[in-house]
Amino acid sequence: MLKKALTISAIAMTMATANTYAADCGKVTIADMNWSSASLIANIDRFILEHGYGCDAELVPGDTMPTGTSMIEKGEPDIAPELWSNSMKAALDKGVAEGRLKIAGKSLSDGGEEGFWVPKYLVDKDPSLATIEGVIANAKMFKHPEDPDKSAFVGCPAGWNCQISGGNNFKALKLGEAGFDLIDPGSAAGLSGSIARAYERMEPWFGYYWAPTAILGKYKMVKVDFGTGVDEQHYLDCTSNAECENPKATMWPPSPVHTVTTSDFATKAPEAYTYLTRRAFKNNLMNELLAWMEENQADGDIAMEYFLTTFEPVWLSWVSPDAADKVKTALSRL
Repeated sequence: MLKKALTISAIAMTMATANTYAADCGKVTIADMNWSSASLIANIDRFILEHGYGCDAELVPGDTMPTGTSMIEKGEPDIAPELWSNSMKAALDKGVAEGRLKIAGKSLSDGGEEGFWVPKYLVDKDPSLATIEGVIANAKMFKHPEDPDKSAFVGCPAGWNCQISGGNNFKALKLGEAGFDLIDPGSAAGLSGSIARAYERMEPWFGYYWAPTAILGKYKMVKVDFGTGVDEQHYLDCTSNAECENPKATMWPPSPVHTVTTSDFATKAPEAYTYLTRRAFKNNLMNELLAWMEENQADGDIAMEYFLTTFEPVWLSWVSPDAADKVKTALSRL
């Protein structure tokens, strides 16, 4: 009887502790953005906050501008797991200054990544092709699909912001003078399709792309080094400006990608907030996850389970030991 009473008492204490934990965290709303990486992170946060930290976590539809604006003006949702903060920097800075928002940390530790790329199999054969000098010296290998007298550089589709920055770097690097023609792929599908075709045939390819993306997870590419480093001020003032008359070559500065929360959430659930300050993905890993999602036609919820079961050492570094045990238990029941 004593053993049974102790067991019941222990269960009651555990339930009381869990209920207190949940009460501290309470209801939490998480923005589920309408692109794959953001949806994956949102689902991971939901599972870990619910099972590891006792939160009553719920996903709500989101997008960059409306989510950020709602968090500032209405205090909801509580969490934006992947916010490309430059897109509304002034408003976010004001929200932080006024004590309405908190920047928990970087959801993509490398930031959004842009550049000119070549396939890794080319660099494996000739390491000089990892540099712009090497690419220019071997311009003739990048055959133009319509003009045998020119070399092909695949740029951004018309209307995209990267068409401006990519075009200005194309000009600054004097790629036209080196024999390259800047080709408009017509669409995102046209751009990614050109990489896929080159890879299937193991042919040379040179052009613009960005990360994290499924394409760079599926097809190993090397970012070409301009030898210039990053001149962020020139990029902001000129490279990214359609009116820029005299661009100079510069690598793209990383685009900051942050996890943003309301200040109320950070105050009421400090343990859960601490998790968000630690939770960050390297682009190489996110590229791999996005490629898996595409190949398996998986949504954010399915990809969440794949990530948590396949990459345990990664997420264990984000959570407390107690939360880790609870998340592992929850995963074992899936």
